[in-house]
Amino acid sequence: MTTTPSATPFANPTIDTLLAHRSIRRFADAPVPDEHVRLAVAAGQQASTSSNVQAYSILRVREAATRERLVELTGGQTKVARCGAFFMVSGDTRRHRLLAARAGVPHRTRLEGFLVAAIDASLFAQNLCVAFESLGYGICYIGGLRNDLPGVRALLNVPHGVYPLFGLCVGVPDETPTPRPRLAPDAVLHEDRFPEDEAILADADAYDERMRAWYAERGLETTWSQRIEKQFSEAHRTEVARFYAEQGAELD
Repeated sequence: MTTTPSATPFANPTIDTLLAHRSIRRFADAPVPDEHVRLAVAAGQQASTSSNVQAYSILRVREAATRERLVELTGGQTKVARCGAFFMVSGDTRRHRLLAARAGVPHRTRLEGFLVAAIDASLFAQNLCVAFESLGYGICYIGGLRNDLPGVRALLNVPHGVYPLFGLCVGVPDETPTPRPRLAPDAVLHEDRFPEDEAILADADAYDERMRAWYAERGLETTWSQRIEKQFSEAHRTEVARFYAEQGAELD
């Protein structure tokens, strides 16, 4: 396993796995055994969860035709159909709603309830991914699942109270990409108070210099700042809030 250089004397296999992360977009034609999936899911479940509500679920999609349709719904991401295993990770309040209905009590959540489900699901997914990577697999999160949530709902028969958040490709890597540089730790670690705007921009400029070389190696003439400016110059996936409200989320 490739790891990034580290000067710390406290490195261990867990830290090595985390530092070696990179998104994998090409996978070998090899399945992910069920026992590995269940082991990784169990590890994912040990992630922290707000008040032990465990407001998440994961759907493994096996049918080839369904995965090919998901390629279309996620914006032409062929890896969705080619990876060893594909999953949909969701915030899931369905079991809580069923328990409330059985007890004859209301189920009231407001925005906090939706946030708990989204955060719980994300914590679970990250534990899950680290577990898979520790077993030698590569992963790639698929935010493109939110490109057409009504289409995903119809294809996968998503029940009320379930909020699809992202897809997840898992499989044996068929490439060895270089880990993408991140902002310097000091750019995100603040002591006692938040830094002035000028310091934030200086950190971004320093990161641009590091990323410029990384992009150039891939034939791109751009910087991180330029890509951020373009990314957020207009709203994307503007129907997401409406979809989640239809699924039962209270977003106020």
